[in-house]
Amino acid sequence: FRHIGRIQLLLIFLENLVFAIVESGGKQYKVSKGDIIEVDREGLETGETIKFDKVLLISDKKDTQIGKPFIENSIVEGKIKEHYRDKKISIIKFKRRKHYSRIAGHRQNMTRIEITKIG
Repeated sequence: FRHIGRIQLLLIFLENLVFAIVESGGKQYKVSKGDIIEVDREGLETGETIKFDKVLLISDKKDTQIGKPFIENSIVEGKIKEHYRDKKISIIKFKRRKHYSRIAGHRQNMTRIEITKIG
């Protein structure tokens, strides 16, 4: 019975969260304050503030704002934590019995961003 109380507290906590859906690099991310997201590399330095002006949706417990396609005058702010390269993926082309094989690799440049403000 102890776990039932913890689960109910967790659900109450999750209902009170404010979240937003933002667009960056052609992809959409669901973010809350304090979240750390990984996006394609941004051209800013570590420690600088980034502003996402393409906000598709903002929701809290009371109401939800949906943009058409974006919500005007709303910005989600974040702080750039680090730039890094993602793990390598292998691209393999192979045709049997034809003595043909090609191997290539790719590492994507990424940025970690901590969300500081939704509004």
